[in-house]
Amino acid sequence: MAFAFHSSRGVPRKRAIVWLRRDLRLDDNAALAAAARDAGDVCIAFVIDPVLLAGPRMGAPLVQVFFAALAALRENLRRLGSDLVLLQGDPGEQLLELARRTAAEAVYFNEDYEPAAIARDESVERRLEAAGIAVSRHLDHVYIGADEIVTEAGTAYRMFSPYFRRWYELHRASPRDPIQSARAIEGRLLSRDELGATREVPEPEEFGFTSSREFPVSSEALALARLDAFARSGGAIERYATDRDVPALDGTSALSPHLRAGTIGIRTCVARARDPKWLEELAWRDFYQTILRRFPNVAERPFVASAARIEWSDDQDGFEAWCDGRTGFPIVDAAMRQLNRTGWMHNRLRMIAASFLTKDLLVDWRWGERYFERHLADADLAQNNGGWQWAASTGTDAVPYFRIFNPTTQGKKIDPDGSFVRRMLPELAGVPDRFVHEPWKISINGYPPPIVDHDFARRRAIAAYASALHR
Repeated sequence: MAFAFHSSRGVPRKRAIVWLRRDLRLDDNAALAAAARDAGDVCIAFVIDPVLLAGPRMGAPLVQVFFAALAALRENLRRLGSDLVLLQGDPGEQLLELARRTAAEAVYFNEDYEPAAIARDESVERRLEAAGIAVSRHLDHVYIGADEIVTEAGTAYRMFSPYFRRWYELHRASPRDPIQSARAIEGRLLSRDELGATREVPEPEEFGFTSSREFPVSSEALALARLDAFARSGGAIERYATDRDVPALDGTSALSPHLRAGTIGIRTCVARARDPKWLEELAWRDFYQTILRRFPNVAERPFVASAARIEWSDDQDGFEAWCDGRTGFPIVDAAMRQLNRTGWMHNRLRMIAASFLTKDLLVDWRWGERYFERHLADADLAQNNGGWQWAASTGTDAVPYFRIFNPTTQGKKIDPDGSFVRRMLPELAGVPDRFVHEPWKISINGYPPPIVDHDFARRRAIAAYASALHR
């Protein structure tokens, strides 16, 4: 059955579907604002794809974040008298059926730069347009698009510094204000009665994932509250430059799960970025998204071609010890326990943990990248890949291969009194401060000795990298 809607003058109103994916919010949403502007009636839909959920890159924390965000979005829409149309199956098939059922003339969505998402979107677009349904794409998940910042030769920047200079110039010359999409859809949403019955938001267990009270959850309200607490006068943003590297402190925005699910818009964040270092971090996010869009091969291969020659160690035992947080290096183990328990890891710790795996153990960065994907609530291909290739010295603008984090020195620097280590490693709770990052110097029951000698590992890594990169 197709619905027919009319304006007060009896003229049929255009109908549109907004297909949400990684943009689970009503405000500062480009596709939603465009649909409200172009059409008289708007239907908001999300398609649960069982094939995607069964993929090797999907983990329980990310699923919990998305399902929680969907549930919150549904409640917001129901308070407005509408509903979230929750579909399940092949996206093209489901959207085509929904368009026919509601007599929608167009489908709007925001772009995604992941290679698999691009292929999916192109397939959906072909299917819809073949059926006479228009498709409208919009830039939303980045502040400045991948094709907007190019060199004089028209190519993509490979280094962050010149990229950021151009990014900042564009931002200062023409700031991109948050889009007032929540206001734009007032009076334009299809009512819940008109939409009919739709399935409920599933629990993660329905698709084989476990839930945890310690994993993050997300909603538009939670994201905005977190941003306000961080960015307001007197908030952590005023101490960001000094506190952001200290894992025992609440010194970062912790907005990454919200940005991943899209419960907050990037324009909203940039508008509140009073600290230049945090603004730069938001630009790093755009940079890695741009690298993925312009060089999609990084999803599987190193950005630096010669890095493909690095002879990685097939150290399965070492990898498993790293995964479990039992390497014998407290700051590394505390980082991995934080990840495994909470679905999140402090950014500085991500660098240290990645450096340890790729340099101390000489294990292929892709092993660690995939592990993070399955355990991070903010798992994002562009950001995760960019971070791992940076730490592994295989990526764009990466740390030089001969600069190798010493995990003990790093622990002493960013967690001098061992507060964070003790929080995550209860077996070290009673260790004196001077030994908390070197527990092998005293007798401790229940905590393993180091699985590798760092000085030996450093020399081995430098030799392996030099042989590959300078061949």
